[in-house]
Amino acid sequence: MEKIILLETSTSRCSAALAVGGEVVAYKEDNTREHASLTAPFVKELLDGQGWKVRDCDAVCVSMGPGSYTGLRVGVSTAKGLCFGAGIPLLALSSLDILCAQARQEGLLPQGCRWIVPMIDARRMEVYTALYTPEGKQVTPIEAKIVDAGSFAGQLGDGPVLFIGDGAGKCREVLTGPNAFFIQDSPKASAMALPAHRAWNEKRFEDIAYFEPFYLKEFVTTVSRKKLF
Repeated sequence: MEKIILLETSTSRCSAALAVGGEVVAYKEDNTREHASLTAPFVKELLDGQGWKVRDCDAVCVSMGPGSYTGLRVGVSTAKGLCFGAGIPLLALSSLDILCAQARQEGLLPQGCRWIVPMIDARRMEVYTALYTPEGKQVTPIEAKIVDAGSFAGQLGDGPVLFIGDGAGKCREVLTGPNAFFIQDSPKASAMALPAHRAWNEKRFEDIAYFEPFYLKEFVTTVSRKKLF
């Protein structure tokens, strides 16, 4: 069975895992936003714990976004380095796919759930989102959506809808009604095991040299308000 290194750094949670044949055998996470200093050490610690080297693994799977610009850069750069160094292929999963898998694997769907709506925070009342069936099939393109009281009205009229992600909590006040269920959480590497296993079996390998994170929106730099002198 294939061994895959899993990396998820798209939000405030930095996490890594090792999976064998779609089953997680080791996992580590941190929520201090220190992705740059933690991601590679996490991988080494997990590999050492199993007595593995990177070259003993068959692939690296990374969350490709959307999400935090800096977090995604760290995760993808680390994944590329591991793949180049060990000569193994790269797999990539949408952070929204990971959230959807997380909801299903952890039994978080409300009874009679009609839709899963993963949400990655994108400032103010905007989120990166897409619509998924309870079986985990994506049915709409990923978009940056400003959420208001009329958002997802059709889906909420169908029945229970699960909103999950680090952008879900802030929508609770505007998406009201008995069919709206919210879980404030971030995607985690442990939820990547089964989707990565499927991607491996389907040989959905990325071009390591040219692969880039899926930012959805362009990164905008701002001027710091802190006085340096």
